[in-house]
Parts: sequence; structure tokens; C-alpha cells
Amino acid sequence: MRIAFLVGTFPNLTETFILNQITGLLDRGHEVDIYAVKKGETSKIHPEIESYNLFKKTYFLSDLKISRNKFIRTMKVFRLIFKGLRKNPKAVLRALNLFKYGKRAFSLELLYKISPFLGKKPYDIVHCHFGHVGNLGVLFKDLGAIKGKMVVTFYGFDVSYYVKNNGRVYRELFDKGDLFIALSDYMKRKLIELGCKEEFIIKHPLGVNPEEFIFRERKPVSKNLLRILSVARFAEKKGLEYSIKAVAEILKFYNVEYIIVGDGPLRDKIKELIKDLKIEDKVEMLGWRNKEELKNIFDTSDIFVLPSVTAESGDEEGTPTVLLEAMSSGMPVISTYHAGIPEQVRDGKSGFLVPERDVDSLAEKIKYLIERPEIWPEMGRSGRKWVEENYDIVKLNDRLVEIYKKLIGEDN
Repeated sequence: MRIAFLVGTFPNLTETFILNQITGLLDRGHEVDIYAVKKGETSKIHPEIESYNLFKKTYFLSDLKISRNKFIRTMKVFRLIFKGLRKNPKAVLRALNLFKYGKRAFSLELLYKISPFLGKKPYDIVHCHFGHVGNLGVLFKDLGAIKGKMVVTFYGFDVSYYVKNNGRVYRELFDKGDLFIALSDYMKRKLIELGCKEEFIIKHPLGVNPEEFIFRERKPVSKNLLRILSVARFAEKKGLEYSIKAVAEILKFYNVEYIIVGDGPLRDKIKELIKDLKIEDKVEMLGWRNKEELKNIFDTSDIFVLPSVTAESGDEEGTPTVLLEAMSSGMPVISTYHAGIPEQVRDGKSGFLVPERDVDSLAEKIKYLIERPEIWPEMGRSGRKWVEENYDIVKLNDRLVEIYKKLIGEDN
């Protein structure tokens, strides 16, 4: 099959779930092109980007800049129109339709955005990642720039914050898309509330490859020091301020070290909180790490904590794959009753769930695990088994191929 992936940013260290699908499809012999709205940070990337030579399969919409020089701009526009008319005249003429698209056509925004698609053969599947990218995919399809059955996966932000002030933002997408993927039952309900017909929704969770993670039955690495780990973007919905406050409470009674892997807009605020609580010597902020580096960090940690919350903006999680990675490595995990997380973490079996923003409950569960290291191995085995049975990316990618084939009528 020929498959186009439409994404917001590529590469993106935090979106390993999209990368896992791309490499899985390539491993199965399918052709994948990647179209990204903008280019991500390239100084630190996952090794698969290079080993699969993904940049050669990637087209960046944001690379198309209009020069400020009037002559250069004019020549560039004429060349673009001339080439476009040879490759896909209908799409070019539609992109220049002032009556329908107004300023977007007059500014040549649409012409520049569709130019990476011009001359491409039709795709079997056009898979848009995140709802707002799906809206862009519908536009490209209406313009005739890209062809193929349209699949849209929603991830959390796009069914919470993004729709907070406009519950009808996906009306056209739901009418013109062919299939919509929800990561959890919780997200499926949200899509139905937004107006998506249930018969066009399929639940297909994100996964990880548990075999990539060193499974170790947990016992304290050191009798004198216990390591707590969080891996998260420094954003409000990750709830790191609550785990930091909980660790500050724990440090009154136990010697622990808190490792935080990640970065983001709240970095300075989080550093200030750690300083205010006077726990700088017990909290280490490592910045972002790729998958290979994370494996070693998982292997040398004892307890994993991800205290996700609904942000004041309404932004929510989907199903954080980092919880699956932590369980794959054998760690007991602590998270919250938030979005699709209760479908990933079974309270009392592979870890514990607490209410959002409840520092006392979070500290209580950490304390409970510290005092009972004998239950860590069973929790670790339970979590690993749960991932192997329900979130193995190899099985899920096989299923994704079957979903595609059924959609295009090749399911036999």
C-alpha cells in the first residue's frame, strides 16, 4: 500500500507513537511518505530517523517561504504555478480560487501548502495524526492535491482544549473523513459527543515494543537510596508540580532521588518550585532523552510516577505511552484517574491510581510502595503482561494494516 502520514511536527522526540507506526509499516513492505506542517528539532532525534532514512521520505510544508524581494517573489510564484499546472492543474486552479478561499488564495498560502503533493501518485491511505491536522487533510483533499481514504487519529489535546470554544470545529472532517481512530473508550465517547458517528470510529490504542525494554523484577537498587522517575513534557497537563510536592513530603521521612526526564514551557516554573521546596539536591532534571537512553534510565529506577491532570485550558492527555514503557521495564507505576489512563494502568495490580491534583494521595501511594518493596515484583510482572497482551506495537501495527486493507476493500 501507498500511505501518506500527515503530522504537525517532524521529527518530534515526544511522538514516538507516530514513529513506531511509520517504521512498522515500512518493515511490512509498505510505502510511507511523511508530510509535516513544520520541521522539528533535529539536534537530538530518535535513531530510527536515520536508520530508516526518514528525512528522504519527508516533505515540510513550512519550508515553502515567499521571498520579500518583489522580483524573486514574482519569479518564484510563476515557476511554482507553471510547474503546478503541469503536475496537477485542477488543484492549482482551486488553490487560486479567490471566491471560495479569499485571502488564503490571494496570499498564495494554499498554493504553497499543496506544492509538496503535486505530481504525487494517489495514496491508498492518507493518515492524519491529530484532529486539527485532519482538518488540513480535508482541505488538501477538497483541493484535489491529495487522494486516498482519509484516516484520522485523535490523541487528547485535539478532543479537549482544541474544541473547548468550538465544538463544531470537526463538522466537515466528520462528514468527509473515512475512519476515525480513538485511543481509548474514553476518547471514543468524546468523539461521539463532538458529533462523530459511532460506526465510523474504531478503537486502536497506542503501543510499545515490550521486547525493547529490559525487564527486571524490581527490588531497591540501594538500601539507602530509592529512585523515583517521571518522563514527561513540562506542560500543565503532565502534573509534575504535584509529584514534586509529593516527593518533598516523602523526603521528610525517606531518602529518595527524583529523576525527571523532559523539557517544555514550564521548565523555569518547575525549577523555581524545586528551589522553593529546598529539594534541589534530591531532584535531577535530565532534559530530553531518546529511546535508547531512556531504556537505561528505566532500568536503574524503582518507581514510576506520572500525575496527569486536566489543565486549566481544558487540555487533556490521551493514553501516555511512557506508562506502557515503564510497565514494560517492570516498574510499579503511579498515575491518576485521568482520560484513558485507567485503561492502561489497573489500580492495585500494575500500580496505583489517585485523583488528579491530590498531593496527599500521591505521597501516600509512594510511601506505600517504599514500605512494601516485596510487592514490586508482582506489580512489575502484571504490568509487563498487560502490555504484552494489549499494547504490543508489533501486534497493533499488524492490526493497523488490516484496518487499512478493510477500508480500501482489500481485507481478503
